[in-house]
Amino acid sequence: MRPLPNEFPAYYAGYINLIKGENIIKVLEDQIQTTQEFLKSISEEDSLYYYAEGKWTIKQVVGHVTDTERIMAYRALCIARKEKQSLPGFEENDYALAGKFNSRKIFDLVDELRVVRKANLPLLKSFDEEMIAERGTANNKEITVLALMYIIAGHQEHHLKILRERYLKRLKG
Repeated sequence: MRPLPNEFPAYYAGYINLIKGENIIKVLEDQIQTTQEFLKSISEEDSLYYYAEGKWTIKQVVGHVTDTERIMAYRALCIARKEKQSLPGFEENDYALAGKFNSRKIFDLVDELRVVRKANLPLLKSFDEEMIAERGTANNKEITVLALMYIIAGHQEHHLKILRERYLKRLKG
């Protein structure tokens, strides 16, 4: 099943629409290998590249994807467990700077992304139909657990696409 438009804020539609099919667990599992293969092809030197002033480096993009997955999985956990309080938002640019990702090795950042996904999968797989349909509030917006699962996958796809199209094409071009 796929989330319906009334299960998430409209600004997440772009991420959700990037995911084909209705087996979100399979998509999340498959992304581990495809993402690792792609990101491991980026050298340490290239990982500090940014395509325009004020844009993140490749390392910061990878760190951001990892941070976002952690946050979305936490939101899914809380909502699946019937949390009634609104979960906080986060300022992605502040997180990217505070994460000090540029001082880390790209290999370590890529491995951390893999480990985070592998750690989240047992949780996401444990959700039954009732939990997946559960609605809660994050960043003062209503959302379902199913939508959060699609957002995790779609957000990663979105940033990998940006890395391919805006970073690596210019870097290699």
